[in-house]
Amino acid sequence: MRFFIRVAVTALAAVLLLSDSTTASPAVSYNNTLVNQRADPHIVKHTDGWYYFTATVPEFDKIILRRAQSIAGLTTAAETTIWRRKSSGVGSGQVWAPELHFIDGKWYIYVALGVSGQWRIRAFVLEGTGANPLTASWVEKGLIKTNWDTFSLDASTFVVNGTRYLVWAQQEPSRTDENSSLMLAPLQNPWTIRGTAIAISRPDKSWERIGYKVNEGPAAIQRNGKIFLTYSASATDHNYCMGLLTASASADLMNPVSWSKSANPIFVSNADTKQFGPGHNSFTVSEDGQSDIMVYHDRGYRDIKGDPLNDPNRRTRVQKLYWKADGTPDFGIPVPDGNTPVRLQSSTNPGLYLRYSSGTQSTNTPSLPETQFRIISPGLAGGSTVSFESTVKPGTFLRRSGTQIRFDARSSQTSFNTDASFFQRAGLSDTAGVSFEASDAPNSFLLLGSGGTLSISTVADSAKGSATFYLE
Repeated sequence: MRFFIRVAVTALAAVLLLSDSTTASPAVSYNNTLVNQRADPHIVKHTDGWYYFTATVPEFDKIILRRAQSIAGLTTAAETTIWRRKSSGVGSGQVWAPELHFIDGKWYIYVALGVSGQWRIRAFVLEGTGANPLTASWVEKGLIKTNWDTFSLDASTFVVNGTRYLVWAQQEPSRTDENSSLMLAPLQNPWTIRGTAIAISRPDKSWERIGYKVNEGPAAIQRNGKIFLTYSASATDHNYCMGLLTASASADLMNPVSWSKSANPIFVSNADTKQFGPGHNSFTVSEDGQSDIMVYHDRGYRDIKGDPLNDPNRRTRVQKLYWKADGTPDFGIPVPDGNTPVRLQSSTNPGLYLRYSSGTQSTNTPSLPETQFRIISPGLAGGSTVSFESTVKPGTFLRRSGTQIRFDARSSQTSFNTDASFFQRAGLSDTAGVSFEASDAPNSFLLLGSGGTLSISTVADSAKGSATFYLE
């Protein structure tokens, strides 16, 4: 199948940094899968510069921690068990979805614990003393006492305007036909809520009620004066997906009307990228602190035999979280396995991106995935070349055809590999950027014209800016 490439002018998709800057953040590079057979992943970058990782293990029998000085380093980091299932009572059953937080000089783990032989799962807190949570002294602070003694799990915490809140999933006694709602309450201390909790979301959308009627796995990120709270919905098979709640940071968060829910899921299974059941996410930041990173689990296959919870192959993945010009997050799609994709932004027009198109004249604003590409290194021609693989259509590569550029599904022909390979050079107009020279046509570079046309040719001094891109 053959496609031609077009480039569309869009509003600048500014990634908001920790300082709320509107400058686009540089590209990041990670390799998925990050950690196999680890579900409900939680990664935090601490003030000591280390990344700390915890997640649900398939045996549901312990709490593990890893640490590394980079996100990629978590893949091979040694794993330490800091707590094991008990022989009886609370903690003798399921051990689900631990989260690690550093609050007022101590470490805290929120985790859901069950009782052996019973369907009795409740949110629980551990407290750790010590600089390194892997070697800290841990004590049990006990169950979190909520409004009701009912099924509860997936506790998380965040601070807004000096108030620390706890958010978690729990079954409401008046809604026994549903599995869990999202609850919110301020905290008196890290293990005690203050006052009466409120429900800020219930599984009332059709996409939240497939298999099970679930809202769970909340995670908060704050930007532009707003709180964005992701959560997961439906059964833990390929129907598992993510929704989004939004509230103003200046609103009364304990008033349910302050929270608005996305009409549709914001992160779902994708057959093209072969990612199924994405969800139960957390957020961290890149090593340089300039990009937000979404951490989540999924599976690499759709069909599961038996109860999905008994399938051990949910795995931890990471990808960059982008931000739209209106200050809201753009989650895109779960990207393919392998290196995470980037965007190629024009050096002369920050609203202009390299974009995949099926060949029809496209004037609509491209979706984020249409502007994302995996830079394959070495490229299809080998050596020091690179190739560009579409994220939205994996297996489809940008290739040269004379002075034209088009997309083709990969072919076994040697000429295809050559045509789809380029040398990455320092930016012709700005060495902070990059330019791409055809592997078999010296001095011929990818060129983005003022009208949005992508071509390949020799470049005059006056046109070097059109042949220079910034990786985002």
